[in-house]
Amino acid sequence: MDLYFNHSGWLFSNFFSGAEWRHKGKGESKTIYLTFDDGPVPEATTYVLDVLKEFDIKATFFCVGANIQKNPELYKRIIREGHRTANHTYNHLNGWTHADDYYFANIMACEAIMEKMEEDIEMPDLWRSERLIRPPYGKIKSAQCEYLKTIYRVIMWDVITGDFDKKRGAEKCFQTATKATRDGSIVIFHDSIKALENIKYALPLYLEKCLKKGYQFKTL
Repeated sequence: MDLYFNHSGWLFSNFFSGAEWRHKGKGESKTIYLTFDDGPVPEATTYVLDVLKEFDIKATFFCVGANIQKNPELYKRIIREGHRTANHTYNHLNGWTHADDYYFANIMACEAIMEKMEEDIEMPDLWRSERLIRPPYGKIKSAQCEYLKTIYRVIMWDVITGDFDKKRGAEKCFQTATKATRDGSIVIFHDSIKALENIKYALPLYLEKCLKKGYQFKTL
């Protein structure tokens, strides 16, 4: 199982040549791209935002459209505090198990609610013109990826902490993230209820450890 959580992108990147598994910014060194999936959810997202504010770190949030609709002010708070938001489908769909037309319509439904929420928010022009998406579970057909990359930057990951798995335990999540992180890593945590217990322990320790190692954090 740990193979899945540590630099698994090399197993799949050949099938999804248009997707980003690791990001190397121009002229940057020792940079981490911290991401959160599945929010916004009041209990978890609020905690994450408070921790990021404490450490003065910006992240990218891959948001589920249904959760944005339930929590519009929380979605706006993410952006107002300098974090980037991105599409994670409207209903957290698995691309492997849905017809392409239905899957794409679900993505567009998420995009529509995001754009509506962003109408009155100040944010970089680039964030409006260059949109990001991450397929839930990382499960997407190659043809779906080929189509989506004509509209979006398709973002996968370099490090996934497994924080959504309660059996995994908070210490193992922390150790996985710390050991697997390298320059240019795209790291996934989750701002979801099922991950909350693990991230309350692992996230602040991870941020502190990475900062001590000289890493900087940037949005994608």
